[in-house]
Amino acid sequence: MNDDRVLGLIILVLLAVLVVVKQVATGRILDRPEGSPLVQLVNVYNLVFLLVVNPLAGVLLLTGRLAAVDPSRVAIHEPWLRTTVQVVGLAVYVVGFAVMAWALITLGRSYRLGGLAPGRDDRLVTSGPYAVIRHPMYSAALRISFGLTCLTQSLIGIVIFGAYLVLIHLLIPIEEKQLQNAYGESYSAYRRGTRRLIPFVY
Repeated sequence: MNDDRVLGLIILVLLAVLVVVKQVATGRILDRPEGSPLVQLVNVYNLVFLLVVNPLAGVLLLTGRLAAVDPSRVAIHEPWLRTTVQVVGLAVYVVGFAVMAWALITLGRSYRLGGLAPGRDDRLVTSGPYAVIRHPMYSAALRISFGLTCLTQSLIGIVIFGAYLVLIHLLIPIEEKQLQNAYGESYSAYRRGTRRLIPFVY
């Protein structure tokens, strides 16, 4: 089995594990996007990326057809450089899935799609990955996107990552306003003690 097929298999296995984790932790797999047009756009983009782009990349890698389907794929001819890019990509990708699964387990039934107001019975979650950053799921999604770009060596992947970065930065203020309205001073104190996306940095 060549490197691409191994990577494709890893992608599909990680996705399957994440689907099971989400179902067990939150009680559902898919959520209907609601809210403002921007909130809906970000959530649809997220769903398409996780449930269409990732499995498609996994299948194309597994079947050895990615190069034929993706004209933007960069051919890296130096074996050491290609291996380095893939190893870095795989590490970032796996960490992204691990953080996302951890965040889903920590949220449990308090999970909501990004940008939506908390439910009446929801609680402010400040444990697990939320003890370090306020938006671990967005941080995880960006890691997954960047990791997939490295795994596929695709210029389209860079565009997807860039769009993700912009959309998430537009959504975060909306979500934080909803949380502020719901939890008041508790959320203010939580914000003062945590970073948005990168621990101790941003």
